[in-house]
Amino acid sequence: MSQDATAADRATARIPAQRGAGRSRHRLLPKRTTWPYLLLGLVFCVGYSVVSLSRYLHDGSMSWDTAIFVEEVRQYADFHAPIVHVKGADANILGDHFSPIMALLAPLWWLLPSTATLLLAQSALFASSVTVVSATAGRFVSRAKALCLGTAYGLSWGLQRAVDFDLHEIAFAVPILAVVLRNVLLRRFHRAAFWALPLTMVKEDLGVTVAAIGLLLFLLRERVLGAMLAVFGLGMTALTVWGVIPHFNSSGRYGYRDKLPSGGWTHLLTGLLSPADVKLTTLGMLLGVTGFLALRSPLLLVALPTLGWRFVSSDPDYWGTAWHYNAVLMPVLFLALVDAVRRLRDREDAPGWLRAYADRAVVPAVTAVALALCATLSLPAASVLRPSTYTSTPRGDAISRALALVPDGAVVESNITGMSRLAARTDLYWLGGATAGPQYLVLDLSYGWSPSPPADLPAYAAQLHPGHSYRVLTDQMQFAVLEQVS
Repeated sequence: MSQDATAADRATARIPAQRGAGRSRHRLLPKRTTWPYLLLGLVFCVGYSVVSLSRYLHDGSMSWDTAIFVEEVRQYADFHAPIVHVKGADANILGDHFSPIMALLAPLWWLLPSTATLLLAQSALFASSVTVVSATAGRFVSRAKALCLGTAYGLSWGLQRAVDFDLHEIAFAVPILAVVLRNVLLRRFHRAAFWALPLTMVKEDLGVTVAAIGLLLFLLRERVLGAMLAVFGLGMTALTVWGVIPHFNSSGRYGYRDKLPSGGWTHLLTGLLSPADVKLTTLGMLLGVTGFLALRSPLLLVALPTLGWRFVSSDPDYWGTAWHYNAVLMPVLFLALVDAVRRLRDREDAPGWLRAYADRAVVPAVTAVALALCATLSLPAASVLRPSTYTSTPRGDAISRALALVPDGAVVESNITGMSRLAARTDLYWLGGATAGPQYLVLDLSYGWSPSPPADLPAYAAQLHPGHSYRVLTDQMQFAVLEQVS
């Protein structure tokens, strides 16, 4: 018998017999070879990489986030403080969000210093969680069902949105959460607590998630361990939000506090589900990917902190299903589903229809839902099958030629489109952000201008940087590069 099964038997043996046959028992299937789950993760790694790299190579970045994290990793790789000029002149990124775990990507930068390297690393991190989720499911359900669940998880809209939306630190949180909850399900509680600790290095709000994991362990009768973990998680969030981040922030404060509502607890609680249409839709989408069966598992507690801070925020970008904010919830939801299937299978007092749903119908249902949402939500998975994903465009070629005019190491100001490529090899600022006149300005004139882009580009550049003159090196396909005239 495997060590996992032996540990589970010992844990089960500690439950007194008089608690009744109706209580859930913890039964593990025999440990199987893991190569099918590794192969599934590899398939998704390739798919995620295609999505990320095609967007990068076609200059489709949606924000400046990729450039920010590329600059951060570059600084760590050079053993410098993480000064990110995209955020502002001499801005230390630790004064924005507390994500020192990004330093782990520095060795990859030493090997191949490119934005593409970090995008591939993010794809590998997301894909590794597919292997963890499917392999964990394989300890409780058949291999076929486990692979279906892993496929549904890999195609889940929360993960796909994150893969499609630039580079982010939460790529580390997704596999870490999967490993934590895998260990909870396998009743390796001390390992679960150990793996939860680095979540506090991913982002400041995840300390509250660590506290929720501690509460989960407490409810699973690991009271001392759970209480210690909860105190640690809350303490780390308090330390980073009120101590570390203000220390590195030029204003001496936590900049995202303004996104939380004011007005006391009453206003805070009423804001949780207001506006109801958006937030209830998000909840329905989240629970729907598990066939709503995740509601039967206490693991769902781990999702509450992330949903809580998002829903009480005054920023509407946090409420919905776009961007990358739902990715950290996906491993929680799907492993809660695995736990719910296990619990209902082992509970003889559960309603017969519910046990039948968990045993026979829920896995096909969630797989079908994941596939259907790929089409109905226009998720990027479909792009892997399109020939246009692998071919260049005239505008993309024009942008590549324009960016080639900017030499390595130059001081550059840019708006979003060129940033992900320039961040890897130049000293990059947002438009107007450099304290002195930059050597080059890189401008995408096709969007983001109100009411319209400037007609006289040299005059616009001189207005941004009085006392400096610029000439146009190229202006094709609404993409321009200007050079400072000495």
